[in-house]
Amino acid sequence: MKSRQERLEKRKKSIRKKINGTAEKPRLRVYRSGKHIYVQAVDDLAGQTLVSASTCDKEVRGMVKGYTGNMEAAKTVGRVLAERLKQKGVTAAVFDRGGYLFHGRVKALADAARENGVAF
Repeated sequence: MKSRQERLEKRKKSIRKKINGTAEKPRLRVYRSGKHIYVQAVDDLAGQTLVSASTCDKEVRGMVKGYTGNMEAAKTVGRVLAERLKQKGVTAAVFDRGGYLFHGRVKALADAARENGVAF
């Protein structure tokens, strides 16, 4: 029987086979821990991170009250990421959920980014 981590790694690889980010349409890579949520806009062709946002950022910390591992914090991270992408001139992206189910914090982050002008 495979461990939880091994199953997650298998799902990540399966997703990464199908999606790829470019400078015009970067891959939004999500990582979720118990206390924080992180997202990066990655240009896979150049191997660069264009922008990133997380609940560890000072800007986001000021917006989030209390616990950072909840849906409100994820929505805030999605809004901040969308603003940073707009500053770079990016309006479209490919969403990489990182092997996590598309619900809860991951979905809240994606919806907030969509509401603030990033098309998936």
